[in-house]
Amino acid sequence: MTDRTRGALFPAELPRFTRVTPDAEVADLVEWYWVPEWDLPTGHTSAQRVLAYPATNLVVEPGGVALHGATTRVTERVLSGTGWAVGAVLRPAAAAVLSGTLAELVDASTAVDASGLAAAVAAVMPGNARRAAGLVGTWLDQRIGVRTPRSRLANDMARLLMTDAEVLRVEDAASRLCVSVRTLQRLAHRTVGLPPAAMIRRRRLQEAAQRVREHPEEPLADIAAALGYSDQAHLAGDFRAVLGFTASSYRG
Repeated sequence: MTDRTRGALFPAELPRFTRVTPDAEVADLVEWYWVPEWDLPTGHTSAQRVLAYPATNLVVEPGGVALHGATTRVTERVLSGTGWAVGAVLRPAAAAVLSGTLAELVDASTAVDASGLAAAVAAVMPGNARRAAGLVGTWLDQRIGVRTPRSRLANDMARLLMTDAEVLRVEDAASRLCVSVRTLQRLAHRTVGLPPAAMIRRRRLQEAAQRVREHPEEPLADIAAALGYSDQAHLAGDFRAVLGFTASSYRG
């Protein structure tokens, strides 16, 4: 499991933020819930830049419910006034049921017809993040229904790609899961929307950004080597291409 701040490029600027672990009965559907709440002075804004975990998110806000696909770039949202959101980072078993076209949802979002869920969550928010998360979990459990062996394999795939530092190539993951590379690629396309190689790159870049931020004394070349980059230039290229700035400037 990644920690609370991984993916948040400037965690000191986060609003009030609660991360909720899913109940056991929906742990195969939700990685975690994230619940920001904010109340900013008039005229003030807070820009939130995130390199997100490669997954679909179900998000409940005062305006309704939406499904947000996996992203290929840094996202930014500027907060102002007063507000809240209740998000669920979905595991592939849930995402593939809620949307049959996850590849088309990458870097995009779509409204979800769930007015009952929106009303129930709005009735307990703001101020009750855990209760709100439980309501989202109950809705998902009822909506998804029976989990299949294929959905469990998809969950195993995502967990392996996103948590095992020894998995540096798609071939490594396929071997661990006892499937062909092609099967793994099709599974990722259908249940995440991204290629497995992109998920590995995202994990490494999230880890790299966190280490650059939290360990200013560690040489960039050492971080690159520890995370499986071929060299420091490869790490620098990932920073520029995805984050839009260099590792050195981010550290500064």
